[in-house]
Amino acid sequence: MRALRVAIGIAAVILVAAAAFFLFAWRSEIPEDTTAAEARFAAELVAKGAQLAALGNCIACHTVPGRPAFAGGLALPTPFGTIYSTNITPDRETGIGGWSEAAFERAMREGVDREGSHLYPAFPYEHFTRVSADDNRALYAFLMTRVAVKAEALENDLPFPLKFRPLLAGWKLLFLDSGEREPDPGQSDAWNRGRYLAEGLGHCGACHTPRNPFGAEDRDRHFGGGEAEGWQAYAINTESKAPIPWDEQSLAFYLRNGWHEFHGVSRGPMAEVTGNLAFLPDSDIAAIATYVRSIMGAPTPEREQRAAQLREAFEGQRPEQAADSQRSPVSASGSQPGEAIYLAACASCHEGGRRQPFGGLNFELSTAVNAPNPQNIVNVVLFGLPPADGEASAVMPAFRHLLNDQQVADLLAYMRERFSEEPPWAGLVEQTARTRSGTYKVAVRPSDGIERAPHHVGAEED
Repeated sequence: MRALRVAIGIAAVILVAAAAFFLFAWRSEIPEDTTAAEARFAAELVAKGAQLAALGNCIACHTVPGRPAFAGGLALPTPFGTIYSTNITPDRETGIGGWSEAAFERAMREGVDREGSHLYPAFPYEHFTRVSADDNRALYAFLMTRVAVKAEALENDLPFPLKFRPLLAGWKLLFLDSGEREPDPGQSDAWNRGRYLAEGLGHCGACHTPRNPFGAEDRDRHFGGGEAEGWQAYAINTESKAPIPWDEQSLAFYLRNGWHEFHGVSRGPMAEVTGNLAFLPDSDIAAIATYVRSIMGAPTPEREQRAAQLREAFEGQRPEQAADSQRSPVSASGSQPGEAIYLAACASCHEGGRRQPFGGLNFELSTAVNAPNPQNIVNVVLFGLPPADGEASAVMPAFRHLLNDQQVADLLAYMRERFSEEPPWAGLVEQTARTRSGTYKVAVRPSDGIERAPHHVGAEED
């Protein structure tokens, strides 16, 4: 009898706890706004929203390349399974055409959709919670004036119990720090603006910050390097491995143009980021550079000395050349198996003296060669850098059909030893094989990104 009472007591506690959790996790449905999709917005508000959508890189996640803009369906691989982006066009049945501005703002601030379901943090509301009401209003106006596309949402491929969305309320309790941030009175207006843009809609930390086992950003390693779509997002704090440290001018130039003579061209997911940032005013680009540069801190005297040597070696010593002009590479010494591959496949471009962004970056300046994880350079060697659509761009051939896994590993081992003072990479053959097989899913894009976000993308025709 006593055992029965204990069992009943435990069951009662569990039921009460479950009821309390459901009460905590429950969110009410916001009634459908049947007139939202027909609303009219001031042109100035829509134009502002277009810039904000570009800053947020919304088109990159919510568009399958080659399909209608913002209609969702893009597979987003995560360590927990695959999440498919949603339709954010103003279609009433499958998109957000029935969402009021209040419903949109709740999704941005709290990660809860109109019907009251918790959203997965693949939608980076950890950052979007910082966005002001005025900017949310402009972003809403932009999205509600796109072409309505009927596109049913794909079911996420997640294991049990992660499909049970109320669990996300517990995740938010642990990791979501919601609400706007007050400006720091000890910093400049540019710094505060840059923090707002980078930590809010720009959500830089979503890629550039490592994550804990629960998928939340590691707050102790802010901007310490992360992962996105099969690419490594480099550390952009004091852990940066850039041979020549970034300064505000080089950061601003790179964010505006997608390349820099001492840092190379943007690629992978970053290509879409820099492509979209082209639609922001120079003042906002400069503000982001000011803020990010402050996070990087001052380089050590040793690093500054090495950077000065590299600048002296490469600055102003890249004469303009014809498109078919290359310098002759040096002869192989035969000391390493990867050396001959490098001289045959890489040296003519990467030591050819042609200017960025069309010439290959000398690997003495390469963050990829100095990075702790070789994933990015494995990606580029295997898949290359495809040309942009209809405009001049950086381009590199893919070598996956010419080099086997061992040859790629030999090449990268040689480059690591010759161009870096970092220790050798381990497991190059295995990492190359995994990348080639598609197990490690890699999104490959031209240097300006496949999808751009000009103001007219997805807009209704007058």
